[in-house]
Amino acid sequence: MAALDTNVLVRWLTDDDATQSAVVVNLLATTANNDERLFVPVTVMLEIEWVLRSRYRFDKLSVTVALDALLCVTELEFQTEPAVEQALWLFKQAGAPDFADCLHVALVSQAARRPLLTFDDRASRLEGAQLLNG
Repeated sequence: MAALDTNVLVRWLTDDDATQSAVVVNLLATTANNDERLFVPVTVMLEIEWVLRSRYRFDKLSVTVALDALLCVTELEFQTEPAVEQALWLFKQAGAPDFADCLHVALVSQAARRPLLTFDDRASRLEGAQLLNG
């Protein structure tokens, strides 16, 4: 099973390069026809959120819609998918910290290694995180 880099999925999500977008569409179709899946590392999901927000200026709602859409693509297999889903759910909550903090908490929760100790006040408000006083 091959894995995908951030730029491949961002190209497909944003369709900002027609030639490269078409390559991704063809890759997904071939993958589906061969009854295969492509692997998406958790770090790619983290970077996708960052790229969409910082480079493409997506607002939070647009980012969450894009990440939700990726999770629905049956040709993709996500590393630690339950943690990614949990992080996305946390990120959608009002007043949530950034997606990275939500993903950190979700990953430590899935690994049964709570709490995530942090100096970040906003992140510490997440269930599974704890403010480290210093």
